[in-house]
Order: sequence, then structure tokens, then C-alpha cells
Amino acid sequence: MVSDRVGDFIVRLQNAAMIGKRDIATPYSTHLEAIAKKLKELGYLGTVEVKEKDGVKRLLMVTLSYDGQDRPKLRGVKRVSTPGRRLYAPRTEAHKVKGGLGARVFSTSVGILSDAQVRKQGIGGEALFDIW
Repeated sequence: MVSDRVGDFIVRLQNAAMIGKRDIATPYSTHLEAIAKKLKELGYLGTVEVKEKDGVKRLLMVTLSYDGQDRPKLRGVKRVSTPGRRLYAPRTEAHKVKGGLGARVFSTSVGILSDAQVRKQGIGGEALFDIW
């Protein structure tokens, strides 16, 4: 049993990128699906699908995005807020990651947003992780 689903998900993505794997399967949750869709919007993931296994258990299937030189677009991730230490940030602390080359993903009252969207909409939330 995994106690930190978000941390497990982003580490799976990072490990797959490091070894050149393209497809990842992870246990499904609506929160992870929203995060995966946001990462697809940011360009780090290619496809996001929900598949049923044995008619009951669902899996979240994602495909990593690669550039023209067959290198993964995902270079690294860093967990910011953990289950033992939740970190909430106002919109004024939604700074750029790696000089604008990365993004910080937030869980807000209106859903999963990137740092640029948090600044634009003027709302804060829980800073989940940085990705570059």
C-alpha cells in the first residue's frame, strides 16, 4: 500500500524518463488523473488513459513525451508538499521553476493548476511538486 500516491506517481514518471521507458501504469485515482491531464497540457506527457483491469480495478496509463532527439521532455521532479508536511502557498509565492523552464503544480479549490495559471487567476493552494 502506498501512502503518498502523488509522490509515487511522479517518481514513477521520473524513473521511466531516466531509463527511456515510454509507457507507465499506475493505480487510478481521480486526483492522479487530473494531475496527469495537467502534465499532458504542460507537454510532459503524451497520452493519458484510464483502463479497467478485471472489470473492477482501474489503471491510469500514461505515455511520456519525447523530443525530436529521442530525449524525454521530463528531466526531473521534486516533491514540495508531503502527507506529513502540507505546504500551502498564496499566489504571490507561485514563482517560476528553473527560470521558467519548469512548472510548479498546485492543487487549488478550482482544480489542478500550474504556477502560471495560479498567478494569472490570483488564487493559491497546496504546492504539490516541481517539474522540469
